[in-house]
Amino acid sequence: MEPSQDQHLKTTNNEQMDKVIKPGVKPETSGCTPPLAQSQLGPAPVPHDSLLKQEEEPHETHSIKWCWDKKGTSITCNKARTVESLLKRSSQFREIANKNKNKELVIVRDGKAISSHFPCSLIKDEQLTIKYVKAVDGPKQPPSGSDRCQRKRPSCELVMFHLLTRGDTNVVRIMRNPAIRNDQIDEMTVYAYRGEKAKHALKRDGRLLDIVFTKNCALSTPITEVTTEMSNLVDDLDGKTLKITLLDKSSPPDSQSSSLDDADTTQNEPQRCDSEGSRDALQQSTAAESVNVNTPKQKAGLDGQKAPEIIFREIANSKKMLSYLSSQFTDLVKGKKVSRLSRIQNLYRVEYGKNAETCREVKTMKTLMELSNSVCQVRVNDRANGSGFLLFDKFVLTNGHVLKNIYNERTRQLTEKVTVHFSFESLGQEDSGALVEQVAGFEHGHDVSGHQHDWALLRISAHQNLPEGLLTHFGFLPQSGGICIIGHPGEGVKKIDPCFIIPTENFNQVVERHRLENPEGVLPHNPDYSENSAPIQLITPRYFEDVKNDQENRRALNYNTCLTFGSSGSPVFDDHCNVVAMHSGGYPYRNARGECRSVIEFGYPLSVIVEDIIIQMVERRRDDVLKKYLACGYKHQQQMMANVKKLVESRNLYSFRNVTANDKSLKAFFEFFSQREDPVPMDTI
Repeated sequence: MEPSQDQHLKTTNNEQMDKVIKPGVKPETSGCTPPLAQSQLGPAPVPHDSLLKQEEEPHETHSIKWCWDKKGTSITCNKARTVESLLKRSSQFREIANKNKNKELVIVRDGKAISSHFPCSLIKDEQLTIKYVKAVDGPKQPPSGSDRCQRKRPSCELVMFHLLTRGDTNVVRIMRNPAIRNDQIDEMTVYAYRGEKAKHALKRDGRLLDIVFTKNCALSTPITEVTTEMSNLVDDLDGKTLKITLLDKSSPPDSQSSSLDDADTTQNEPQRCDSEGSRDALQQSTAAESVNVNTPKQKAGLDGQKAPEIIFREIANSKKMLSYLSSQFTDLVKGKKVSRLSRIQNLYRVEYGKNAETCREVKTMKTLMELSNSVCQVRVNDRANGSGFLLFDKFVLTNGHVLKNIYNERTRQLTEKVTVHFSFESLGQEDSGALVEQVAGFEHGHDVSGHQHDWALLRISAHQNLPEGLLTHFGFLPQSGGICIIGHPGEGVKKIDPCFIIPTENFNQVVERHRLENPEGVLPHNPDYSENSAPIQLITPRYFEDVKNDQENRRALNYNTCLTFGSSGSPVFDDHCNVVAMHSGGYPYRNARGECRSVIEFGYPLSVIVEDIIIQMVERRRDDVLKKYLACGYKHQQQMMANVKKLVESRNLYSFRNVTANDKSLKAFFEFFSQREDPVPMDTI
């Protein structure tokens, strides 16, 4: 009579490991001890602190800037280690840590808290903020041996996902240390390895209360409310923002709470810690499993030894669960009132097409990388305030709103020091930048037609070699397709974002989608939206109607991009690497859950900006700027001159008439605007 499963488990737990291992298989002596073996032999003998002394594998050198009390310090790293172990190499950090021995370390990256054992390889040229909060039951340490294992695994196997520090309605408090939430940190970042389960990654993180694991909790996306069970793999969670939700108050189902499931989850990790040294561990774990299920029949393995036969068992209550899920799906489809299946099919076809369009040819990316040298960060008193790019000669173009608070339009003078920095591509990089000598042109406001104008032309004092001016790569607005934006978002290093144009006919559709996702209303991020200086309260969906009816930016190019605050003034490139617009703004808001979102972003056409520059330079008699512009000689210059001439004639601008100039190029320029087209005889029509 075959023994029951409980008898097998009892026998396995009481017997020594050498009675379970198949003969001829060596027990593992190096690398990571398999969790199954650890459960038999006790915890690994290597203390956690001594893991820092392990041999660290080298990787690509990168810099990390960490800030304490608004003071920044840069530190470089070329070996795989945790963030805390990297910080401990700084004498300044060690001094700060010694003063806060009884407190818990909190490391903030991009507004989200990361664990102290976060792999440093995931942080490339970014800024970290260091905080210390009141400790609860002592700082939570990662599981013994996890630090050693993660160093042996390549960073390409790592994924990151974000978790709200406040759970759903029925499980609000999820953080082991509430001080993190009280410090207005709304999200935390969790790292994981491909192939492991979400529950295992969250347990290793160590910052969540036990209720997350002892109750039937799951992960869900804040917007769509799509649920991901804890037993799911993390591979599809990379980059997503999730929250903890309580499905019900019962214990987790067998698929999540089984101790064998946990062992199975952790078994995968050491197998990838050392691909060469863990082969014996794999044989040990499979041999142990064969004893548990009592399968004497064996087949020959690749190494000549007998391998255990794999037995598939039906999951308990699986048929009942399948029937339940099928009925739920049917009800869901009915609730959506989908009249035609073809609409769903078309949706997936469109999404697939977008994914294909995301790809860029290598030669296109190489060209964009070269052109990115002309993109700069605009700083006011050495503090990042926006982005810009070299347009021609020594003239940099940026948005007018980047400098509106420090520019006196009456005197045409800057009230603060402004510099531009072309080579800020990594933290800690020394770059004195080029000083802005003068604002050659400026416009921020509406014209008589209600159109918004937002640009500033800066003349810089450059004593070094400047990159290529991007006016030679000028292009007109495309109607659809892919674009690339290069700039400095969030006061950070130079970044590139490939995205897609939102055609005019789809604008209202995008806005409506955001309105439906936020029935409670939203909080506009732009304080100018309020008619007074009082704090803006959570308002009705009227905000989305205002976005639909916004006539100021009806000439702008619309798209969705992740380059938001700090990237105003960035060049927008089309598929042919032509600069077609200047990234200028968007419609950001905070939803009822406090998450920052944006309806849509936009950029002003470069063609319109160049027209404005020419007209203003003539009105201000800035012949020096006009000469440099004419010397540029770009492809569409004649077309642009014809467009400006139409504007001059339609507005009846007297500043273009009867102008005398000694310079040859300027003389030809003004003669062009003085010409009148001969009337066409009636008999030829």
